[in-house]
Amino acid sequence: MKKNIKKNGKVTNIFLSGVGGQGTILASNILAEVFLKAGFDVKKAEVHGMAQRGGDVTTHFRFGKKVYSPIIKYGDVDFLLSFELLESIRYINWVKPEGKIVINNQEIFPPAVNLGLAQYPQDVEKAFKKHFKENVHMINGQEIAKSLGNMQAANVVLVGAFSNFFPEIKDEQWIDALKTLLAPKLHDLNVKAFYEGKKAL
Repeated sequence: MKKNIKKNGKVTNIFLSGVGGQGTILASNILAEVFLKAGFDVKKAEVHGMAQRGGDVTTHFRFGKKVYSPIIKYGDVDFLLSFELLESIRYINWVKPEGKIVINNQEIFPPAVNLGLAQYPQDVEKAFKKHFKENVHMINGQEIAKSLGNMQAANVVLVGAFSNFFPEIKDEQWIDALKTLLAPKLHDLNVKAFYEGKKAL
């Protein structure tokens, strides 16, 4: 990421994808808190109608000096932050050729796969690296979160990894956002998850 993100006037497009229950919406709320407090205009739009049934959850997230619409155009994603392998490959064609991708290395089979009506895609990482090469980062979010005592913190692990793309924003700003959005009893766990994610990328 360029060091003049506050000054170049460019709108940055971040697409988040995942499955209901993974904390995709919380992750987008953390981003909103961070970039708003960093002085950016922020717009986001969420689709999570089937979230409670394990359906896909997506967020269009845009920030810049001035943002007029929350919707990202097809093929115009600068960053893809995905919390599940299938939900990452669904949106591979949305990402710019120079786009950067962070993927949680987790498989959650949809009903069609569980019923034997469809196959889960294989070699997702290979497919991404064919097109985006060194800009693809696979994170073992579940394993890291489990080592901290709570797999539900995997979303914050991914946010920690993702924060590496924005060196202008200090770690303290991310931590403040976590503490603003989460109950006090969850602060210690998620601060640890953030830093472990940061080290994983």
